[in-house]
Amino acid sequence: MRRVAFFTLGCKVNQYETGAMSEIFENAGYQVVDFDAPAEVYVINTCTVTGMSDRKSRNVIRKAKKCNPDSFVIVVGCYAQTSPEEVENIPGVNMVVGTKDKGKIIEFLEDIKSGSGRVNYVGDIKDFKNFEKLDLTSYKDRTRAILKIQDGCNNYCSYCIIPYARGPIRSREREDVVNEVKGLAQNGFKEIVLTGIHLASYGRDIGSSLLEIIRDIHDFDGIERIRLGSIEPTMINMEFVEAVKGLNKLCPHYHISLQSGCDETLKRMNRKYATEEYKNVVKLLRDNIPDVSITTDIMVGFPGETDAEFNETLVFLEELSLAKMHVFKYSPRKGTAAASFKNQVNAEKKEERSTILLKLSNKNLLEFNKRMEGRVVPVLFEQESGLEEGNMEGLTMNFSRVISNGRNDIKGQICNVKLIKATNDYIFGDIL
Repeated sequence: MRRVAFFTLGCKVNQYETGAMSEIFENAGYQVVDFDAPAEVYVINTCTVTGMSDRKSRNVIRKAKKCNPDSFVIVVGCYAQTSPEEVENIPGVNMVVGTKDKGKIIEFLEDIKSGSGRVNYVGDIKDFKNFEKLDLTSYKDRTRAILKIQDGCNNYCSYCIIPYARGPIRSREREDVVNEVKGLAQNGFKEIVLTGIHLASYGRDIGSSLLEIIRDIHDFDGIERIRLGSIEPTMINMEFVEAVKGLNKLCPHYHISLQSGCDETLKRMNRKYATEEYKNVVKLLRDNIPDVSITTDIMVGFPGETDAEFNETLVFLEELSLAKMHVFKYSPRKGTAAASFKNQVNAEKKEERSTILLKLSNKNLLEFNKRMEGRVVPVLFEQESGLEEGNMEGLTMNFSRVISNGRNDIKGQICNVKLIKATNDYIFGDIL
């Protein structure tokens, strides 16, 4: 049997699309193997959010050819979309597909092998109007099902390459979403993670909304939890909060992108909100949703970010005390407005600022976890813990990671756990 191996870089959308491509290959008679194993075909699903993402993608491409010099290497995804000629010229690459037409990957492969195809299948994404439906019916070794319902972004933040990689917003039809959730429920999944490139934009192009799709799937038997991917602060208002308060399956965890706690920096980033608006969103959620966890993304070293501007961000974040922050350093992306901005920040300054915010994030997470000590909460167990043999780990509704003494047969199950001892990575607890 022919073998295929996959490597995925980047976001949950890429994870979903890799799973769908994996099924396409299996249906064509391929055996899916680990990436480190010999295979006839290697598929690398790339990311291009930062320069580091591009470098990782190139390293993985080279690694594939070392595993089997005679293999066929296919590169797909965001890096392939934004730099197709660059990817095509990497030694060992046999085929390049961008962020659309992944559903035709076998067709393209067979065309090339027959001599009628071409190496580069990347097309213009900016005028692509349709959501590309990729069916995913199984999630091997997964307990939470990632469900892609949206693609593309229209915001054009000055630092971001994603609108150029993913094109304009496109939403999956509500009926398609509902049908896939039905299948996932029948296959025993307890939690659905709704994801997209700009999830808050879901429905704008089809006359719907994210709130409507949450309501559509909320009452399915078997589905115990609905979790949202990253959203924008501009979508959260009193109407939204009043609606979600009555949806007990919607996880009280909101990852709300901030990027900077300084209004001047936000303006240069072309973000669509100010810090006061973000603060009001945090207060609104905390005032109305018990035990809500709010996490965020923060960028350091954006062009022109002075020490004073960074300190504004630091003070703002200290005041908000968000549960956790994903901190990353600004990386110039060719073709974006910010790449040509003056006053680029040096690498040492970026590292220094990143270290400061990561320290604050760890402190905040420990404090958040400590507030959970002594409570009995439902935990969805996902996998064996790497800390100690015999331990299992999983997630609370509000995204705290829990480690408990358990057995393998509780994988994929929701169990009540008494939370005993918090760290800034985990909360240790006893299964009741």
